[in-house]
Amino acid sequence: MFTGIIENVGLLVDIQKEEENVHFTIQSNLANELKVDQSVAHNGVCLTVVKQWKDKYTVTAVKETLAVSNLSNLKLGQKVNLERCMQMNGRLDGHIVQGHVDDTAVCTVKESNEGSWRFGFDYSTSRNKLIVEKGSICINGVSLTAFNVTDTSFEVAIIPFTYEHTGFQDLVTGDHVNLEFDIIGKYIARLQEV
Repeated sequence: MFTGIIENVGLLVDIQKEEENVHFTIQSNLANELKVDQSVAHNGVCLTVVKQWKDKYTVTAVKETLAVSNLSNLKLGQKVNLERCMQMNGRLDGHIVQGHVDDTAVCTVKESNEGSWRFGFDYSTSRNKLIVEKGSICINGVSLTAFNVTDTSFEVAIIPFTYEHTGFQDLVTGDHVNLEFDIIGKYIARLQEV
C-alpha cells in the first residue's frame, strides 16, 4: 500500500532485458534505506527490490506490468517518482494507492497558471466511469485531485512543491503517464456488474 506522496525522485542508471522481464537500476537517496524484497512504487508501479548496494538498487518488471504501464518507455537518465510502502502507524496524506497501474494516459496540456501548473490528460473511454469530478487519481505515483472530467479526459492542478519534487517538471505534452484509479471506485464498478 502507498499514499501517492512522493518521497524522492530517483535516476534510472541501467536497464537490462532478460527474456520478457526488464531490470531497472535506480540511483536514489533512498537506496541505502531499502532492503531486498521490499516494495517501492516507481512512477506509481509497485516493484520489488531484488538487489541493493550503496546508493543504487534494482527492481524487476514482468511482461504484464510492462504492458499496462509506461515503464517500457523509460530511458537511461530519466527521473522516476519513488515512494516506499506505507507504514500502518502513519498518517494517510494522499489516498489509498496500491501501486497497481490500471491504464496509461497521454499528457495533452501543460500550462503555467500564475503559481501552479495545470495538466490535461486523455485516457481510455473503457475506464471513464472510474474517475469522477474532484475525485482522487494517481498519476505516475502522485496522488492528485481530478477536475474538468469528461468521458475521455481530465485535468489536475499541481502546486509548486509537487512540481519541483516529482517528475512533473520533466513531463511534456505527448508523454504517457501511469494511471491508478481510486480503489473504492473500482470495487463499486465491479459490484455494479454483478
